[in-house]
Amino acid sequence: MKIVISDYPDSMMPTHDEEKAILEKGLSQCEVVVYPYHDEKRNEFYQVIQDADAILTAFTKIDEEAMDHAPNLKVISINATGYDNVDLAAANKRGIGVCPVGEYATIDVAEYTISMILALVKNFKPYFQDIDLHHNWRYDAVAPNKRIEEMTLGIFGLGKIGKAVASRSKALGMKVIAYDPYLSAEEGADYGVEMVNPETIFSTADVITNHANLNESNQGYFNLEKFKKMQQKPYFINMGRGASVVESDLVLALKNHYLKGAGLDVLADETPDLAHHPLVGLPNVIITPHAAFYSATALKKLQQISAENIVYYLTGERDKVFKLVNGRD
Repeated sequence: MKIVISDYPDSMMPTHDEEKAILEKGLSQCEVVVYPYHDEKRNEFYQVIQDADAILTAFTKIDEEAMDHAPNLKVISINATGYDNVDLAAANKRGIGVCPVGEYATIDVAEYTISMILALVKNFKPYFQDIDLHHNWRYDAVAPNKRIEEMTLGIFGLGKIGKAVASRSKALGMKVIAYDPYLSAEEGADYGVEMVNPETIFSTADVITNHANLNESNQGYFNLEKFKKMQQKPYFINMGRGASVVESDLVLALKNHYLKGAGLDVLADETPDLAHHPLVGLPNVIITPHAAFYSATALKKLQQISAENIVYYLTGERDKVFKLVNGRD
């Protein structure tokens, strides 16, 4: 069997020893190929996967054309929770399993979100810049905010991560409201969260954070129309997917003071041109390189689960696959 581990170089693991050990132990006569992916070398990628039984990736686009070039492909393992880079309809038509990692960094992303809230509300970036760039020692370099415990947090997407953020925010004294079309008021109440409609979040939240999975209904959901509705001029945080935000509209919202600031761990492009990106360098915007998941614990778990998913799928133990979203017989 041939397993191809492939992704954009900046998105690949520092080493692949963990995956290789699991794959080689679980699959007899297994060949593991590590291929750094580049869009401009798509045809070369097709050659690499032409005899692959499995592909392990997070962001490489696996569309119908790619599947046509990989006639032996049986399973696509995603070492991420999202899988919008895979054409599910095409995979289903071919009986190819698609296995994202359903959960591996919930605690890490929740902690990161709280850190982002604190950094924005407490004006860390302006203070850092005023000291590092201008050598000023001024507590009044920027207008103060009210206390965290006096603020309302609005969460879009009350899944595992959203719930973990809610519990940590409540521990800080915040009032937490949330919108999730798949969750009832009773389920939200179990976590001490009031389930509301988006309009309520837009009108009352001091901080709004997005943890919703990306789908057709929320592609570009956060646009200028939505930002204009945010009456408290909140801080906006995106820990979901970059494509859920219209970035040009976010730039306008910040420039027109519809928002106090933004914290973004994701951008629309996973390989952004940071030197020319309009959000980079703004004093009230914190951008991090999709790093919310990044802890030693999460990395090990991510590699382990994504490799085990391939082993379980190819050896017929599909009930052990962590999360199978497609390719069922």
